[in-house]
Amino acid sequence: MQYLAEGLRLPTNGLDYTILAIYFVVVLGIGFAARASVRTSLDFFLSGRSLPAWVTGLAFVAANLGATEILGMAATGAQYGVAVVHWYWIGAIPAMVFLGLVMMPFYYRSKVRSVPEFLLQRFDRSAHLLSSILFAFAAILIAGVNLYALSIVVEALLGWPQWVAIVVAGLFVLVYITIGGLSSAIYNEVLQFFVILAALIPLTLLGLKRVGGWDGLSGSLEKQHGADFMTAWGGTGIGDANPLGANWLTIVLGLGFVLSFGYWTTNFAEVQRALSAKNLSAAKRTPLIAAFPKIFIVFAVMIPGLVAAVVVPRIGTPDSDLTYNDAIPLLMQELLPNGVLGIAVTGLLAAFMAGMAANVSSFNTVFTTDIWQRYVKKDQPDAYYLKFGRLITAVGVLASIGTAFIAASFSNIMTYLQTLFSFFNVPMFVVFIIGMFWKRASMKSGVWGLVAGTTAAMVNYFVIYKQGVIDIPSDQGANFVSAIVGFVAGAVVMVAVTLFTAPKPEAELAGLVYGTESPDADEAPDEGDSAWYRKPALLGWGAMVLAALCYLPYSL
Repeated sequence: MQYLAEGLRLPTNGLDYTILAIYFVVVLGIGFAARASVRTSLDFFLSGRSLPAWVTGLAFVAANLGATEILGMAATGAQYGVAVVHWYWIGAIPAMVFLGLVMMPFYYRSKVRSVPEFLLQRFDRSAHLLSSILFAFAAILIAGVNLYALSIVVEALLGWPQWVAIVVAGLFVLVYITIGGLSSAIYNEVLQFFVILAALIPLTLLGLKRVGGWDGLSGSLEKQHGADFMTAWGGTGIGDANPLGANWLTIVLGLGFVLSFGYWTTNFAEVQRALSAKNLSAAKRTPLIAAFPKIFIVFAVMIPGLVAAVVVPRIGTPDSDLTYNDAIPLLMQELLPNGVLGIAVTGLLAAFMAGMAANVSSFNTVFTTDIWQRYVKKDQPDAYYLKFGRLITAVGVLASIGTAFIAASFSNIMTYLQTLFSFFNVPMFVVFIIGMFWKRASMKSGVWGLVAGTTAAMVNYFVIYKQGVIDIPSDQGANFVSAIVGFVAGAVVMVAVTLFTAPKPEAELAGLVYGTESPDADEAPDEGDSAWYRKPALLGWGAMVLAALCYLPYSL
């Protein structure tokens, strides 16, 4: 297990703890306030489909902006350099736009309560059950990553052992999600979005000042790691060496298409926020609104990681007791005065709770509606499923406490997350994308595509990469390759199975396949005027253009 360096303790005082205490009181207050609106299982799992687009949009980006992203992407910046921008401008924005413009109409109009439930409508029960189990398992693993990330911060703050920090933090999140359901999680995520920015912006600015601005940062890192460390595409030619250990083809296909689209379009922790919107127009705008802050957040997580690589040149190496995950706590200790330090600690705790709440709330929805209600206890009163949803939330948090210790064995938690995404999200994405655009895809092809994709990705990672059958320079590079292998294997198997099994009756595909019209496709007009910010297509194109302009300096 990777523990925080012994000397890395934050010099907190009473002011910092006061800021932290106020935040926790507000979070619990929001949970109790949201409880009044939870009367049915739909209220608990999807906020009654009643939230406005700006709320769901900010919650969408905050759910992803968890402690795993802040600590993990800063760690990735310290380890791989400016190449971390790929995870945002290639690995997020295009997929978020695709989700909003193309996939949300299918999700929202079908009135599904979860992503696996869509597979039940498009394929059959076997695809639905397997995808539900895989997603529930992955959600618990990812929630555990958030718990471990928080334990790093709490250990730095209080000096608590990791296991104590993990248990206490997990129980706190359990309280406010169990009380207020998804509404509590979403409204807290809106608050957490602004608290997280208040923590990251001072850290970024003070970090740049410490190393002599961008020029000083670039000069130091190029001297230590070479010029490619400060460019996004440097050394990414096929056969060339670069810090990331990946070439342009695996970056574009593995990260930019397979991993990215697999995560953003099928990860229910994100999609659930859009499904809670008040109508289809608001649901489509949810990921598009989130795309705009996502474009710029990369600077607030990348730069602290780069600064940490200058302040501690040997960070993450066997010669140092600091792992890459320690980059953010290290800068907090080195740079922030009391008061600002309290805001930064609060921001990291907020990030942890946003990430964990997103995964736990999606886990309780999938387990209750897709597994328990569908296959174990059918046709029970709605009050029964509301009560069971709260119970399984507690089970999910306790399970996450156990999986947190798995995450502790990785020196870069973002690498671990990408490994999980290649195993679980990518196979689900290939089944979705083929089922959504190919009417002939048979009912049985869904489950076999999931099996083939998951198996192939795991074999590539654990056998071909880990056993050295093929030399792949880094874990991240191996993740990109695993994603491509899983996608191709799932697609090939789906096509092969379709050739020998019966297709779904065309009458049952209405609204589930691109080009077919849902029986209730008429969408009620959105409230308000027809301003540009209410038009999903314009929002989507705006996000893409802005991301392209941001990328221009790094592609030169």
